[in-house]
Amino acid sequence: MYALLRPLLFAMDAERAHHRTLQFMEAGYRAGLSRLMVPRAPDLPTTLAGLPLRHPVGLAAGLDKNGEYIDALFALGFSFVEVGTVTPRPQAGNPKPRLFRLKDEMAVINRFGFNNDGVDALVRNVERARNRTGQLGINIGKNKDTDNERAADDYLHCLERVHAHADYVTVNISSPNTVGLRALQEQDALKELLSRLRDMQLRLNTSRRVPMFVKIAPDLNDSDLDSIAQVLAADVVDGVIATNTTIDRPLPDSEPLRNEAGGLSGAPLLPKANATLQALLSRIGDQLPVIGVGGITQGEHAAQKMQMGAQAVQLYSGLVYRGPELIAESVHAIAGARTA
Repeated sequence: MYALLRPLLFAMDAERAHHRTLQFMEAGYRAGLSRLMVPRAPDLPTTLAGLPLRHPVGLAAGLDKNGEYIDALFALGFSFVEVGTVTPRPQAGNPKPRLFRLKDEMAVINRFGFNNDGVDALVRNVERARNRTGQLGINIGKNKDTDNERAADDYLHCLERVHAHADYVTVNISSPNTVGLRALQEQDALKELLSRLRDMQLRLNTSRRVPMFVKIAPDLNDSDLDSIAQVLAADVVDGVIATNTTIDRPLPDSEPLRNEAGGLSGAPLLPKANATLQALLSRIGDQLPVIGVGGITQGEHAAQKMQMGAQAVQLYSGLVYRGPELIAESVHAIAGARTA
């Protein structure tokens, strides 16, 4: 089905096509056609930070920023879906155009800038969801006009608002599209932020346990990763997501969009995302569960991340080029690698 739609979608502006895809998916779900549109992923039970999953393949944040399509996304076969990034107040994000397809490279560049309707709107949308067949993650961030000295206040506000509605929460400090955000990955800033969030999480968890993940960039050097590993050793989060998009451009000189600002994702990100995943795991071992994300355009890529030590994987840009069949393909590849 997606193969038939893709030429039409690729003829549109990338951001418009993004919204049209979500609307088509929602219409198919409401018409009861989701199971006919995509192959069903097999069961491959696993556990992630104490959360039971039907299989280890989920959706990364960014596709559904406001939590408007939760039921339809689960109907595609994901075992967990992450929505957001959401900020305390609504914000428009960066000027358009801000989303670009690099078709020959199976890649995407985006500079959205945390465009979203604000945390209160997201919570209302989550409350309306009626068919959450897996675990729901909510990805939180800070508003663009909040300086880093006050960033913790934004994250704390979002954590308090979403805690009762999420199965896990992700702290996004690694998007390249909010000026200064990645500075929060520096050791002292990271320790202070995550410690404050941990204190609130533990208070909120007295009624219901909600694990907290932190999402890191693929552009960290060895010293950065050493520092992050030291912070993680202090029991400030329940898991890590590796990785976000990259500011690097592992692209041929002939690619006309290579100089567009923003985060690069898709196939060219895979080597760098895997290198960061491997480097992180070499530092933390099995101390924390890690979700591998970045560059998965084939099922075998998902299996590679699992073989490296990830406990689950997430898809996003690969779906642009492959469609939802990539979900079941990834689960099959992971299952096959386990029995090989």
